[in-house]
Amino acid sequence: MNTFFNFFIKSLKQIAKIIEKWYEENKRDLPWRNSPSAYKIWLSEIILQQTRINQGISYYNKFIEKYPAIQQLAQAPIEDVLKLWQGLGYYSRARNLHITARRITNDCNGNFPSDYKELLSLNGIGEYTAAAIASMAFNIPVAVVDGNVFRVLSRLYGIKTGITSAAGKKLFRLKAQEILNHKKPGIHNQAMMELGALICLPRNPLCNQCPLNMRCYAYKYRLVNELPVKKVNGKTRERYFHYLHISYRGSTFIHKRQQKDIWNSLFEFPLIETSHYIYPEKLHETEAWHHLLGETQYKF
Repeated sequence: MNTFFNFFIKSLKQIAKIIEKWYEENKRDLPWRNSPSAYKIWLSEIILQQTRINQGISYYNKFIEKYPAIQQLAQAPIEDVLKLWQGLGYYSRARNLHITARRITNDCNGNFPSDYKELLSLNGIGEYTAAAIASMAFNIPVAVVDGNVFRVLSRLYGIKTGITSAAGKKLFRLKAQEILNHKKPGIHNQAMMELGALICLPRNPLCNQCPLNMRCYAYKYRLVNELPVKKVNGKTRERYFHYLHISYRGSTFIHKRQQKDIWNSLFEFPLIETSHYIYPEKLHETEAWHHLLGETQYKF
């Protein structure tokens, strides 16, 4: 048993060493890697959620230029933060960014907590972002698991459990932690993500260039296109938005969204939402129309 265990540990260390060596030779020159700090790592990770890296870099640079320290971000009006965020979508990320900046400035003297569980308590910071900050800024051995890591691990080990299932998430976290280099967790996590981003692609992965191809289950058994396994949970709901462009004496009407829903706190034209498609000429027959305009005369 001890012989097998020692072999197993040695194998994991070899895999980690191969990935990290590849990373050092092939990593991209990203601005937050040049002078890493908890603030810069956090900012980059929040921006890169749901954002392509090429687009995210320009936004990151703009934020760092305007708010080089977290205290300056905390002191900024939320309207200025949302304006700078414009174009990235998912504006709740920007609002949580501002809330967390204020909390860290006011309650933590401007210093990020170095504890993984404390990081999880901050607005907008989930398991992935907390692990990224903990490992890269504070060298805490917590494995990062994102879409890139899911792909690498599922193909490397031949894991066929769905990545969105509770069992799958638990298994992948276990495998990621198992392979983690505890001495250099930040470098290791970045290496895993970089391998998934540059080599182990969702489609047409560059298997011939992968440093792990001779150890990869999916490559060996030609299952690369079948892994990772994804399952779509839940039902989608169709929503139809009908915006009204209302002008009166040279002014145009807009209002601020107040519901805890998509685009909360952003400004928009008056909106009538329906659960099905409706011809514009029929909008005046809806209850929402009468709620907005009553018996007002109108022209299309």
